[in-house]
Amino acid sequence: MLVFPAVLLPLSAQFGMNMVETLALSFWMYLLFGVTALPWGLLADKIGPRPLLALFHLGAGICGLLAAFNVSNPFLFSLSLAGIGLFSGIYHPVALGWIAKEVENTSKGMAINGMFGNLGLASAPLLAGTVNYFWGASAVYIALATFNVSGLIFLYLSKNGHRERINVKKSTETKSTLVPFLTLLVCMMLGGVVYRAVSVTLPAYFELQNQNLYDGFMALAGNFGSPNVFATVITSTIYLVGMVGQYYGGKVGEKVDLGKGYLIFHLITIPAAIAMAMTSNIPLIAFAMIHSFFLLGMQPIENTLVARLSPPNLHSTAYGLKFILTFGVGALSVSMVGGIKEAIGFNAVYLTLAGVSSLLVGTIFILNYFRKKIV
Repeated sequence: MLVFPAVLLPLSAQFGMNMVETLALSFWMYLLFGVTALPWGLLADKIGPRPLLALFHLGAGICGLLAAFNVSNPFLFSLSLAGIGLFSGIYHPVALGWIAKEVENTSKGMAINGMFGNLGLASAPLLAGTVNYFWGASAVYIALATFNVSGLIFLYLSKNGHRERINVKKSTETKSTLVPFLTLLVCMMLGGVVYRAVSVTLPAYFELQNQNLYDGFMALAGNFGSPNVFATVITSTIYLVGMVGQYYGGKVGEKVDLGKGYLIFHLITIPAAIAMAMTSNIPLIAFAMIHSFFLLGMQPIENTLVARLSPPNLHSTAYGLKFILTFGVGALSVSMVGGIKEAIGFNAVYLTLAGVSSLLVGTIFILNYFRKKIV
């Protein structure tokens, strides 16, 4: 999913379209990625995770290959991206539901999953930028297809060597949880807007805002590379910082009240987003690292809250509800980003995201109020 933003500007040049027009090609990918999460989750609770994860790897791989063959045709390329989104929508509700059912220490399990996910997030821009520099956008999507299909091998080799964990404890967090869960869904929807907007704009924003830093790098590196490669390297570094945040978030989820940790992590993203809108070069990178650390680091806490506030036999369905809002509604941020950039400017995108995060923090206060009333 993060390959597309990394090659957004090169694709714009290849299609002869401006950035906003090219960004619009990804709308259906992000929308389907989100809106299919609930049906995939419902299906996983009925047939189990393994066949659906196999379908994810095969389907996304084939669509990646179709995208590689259609980088000169915007319509067919957009259709191929939509297929990637459709099959990629399987992963989160199915895999996280699997973890919630089988891993006793949920926060730790979610943190480990998130760390490897962030390793993928960090690898995608770097891989895409480097492959695009040497061989072009078509080769980027061939590499993407290869990685997707190779997941079938690892899925086949993996063993499901233990029975599902059945939570029989009468935890106070599993009683009368409908209102807190619905409030949590609103929180996750707002978080999805922020996450998707950042993920689709960060490489291009770095490429445009870090020109002085890039010029200095080129002077030292002997003019090797390009602004796109340089921006994708920085983006990958940012996601590696987010990987550390995932580990830290898992630790916080084990030791601190989940609602309190969730609030603090999102609260810190607000000044970081404002600072990103007002800086460039090294300060921008520093604030982006802070933003990524806490925006991605809160995910183990959030995913553990979903597990705590949903019945064990409906975990995949609950995660499906999460991701239909997080990524489905979050897909609308693609259009929001384009509109704000055209009307006000790129910097205003991050000021807007700070406002969304402020609304999110207010909703977390409501969530924690309802959680305290659970008896």
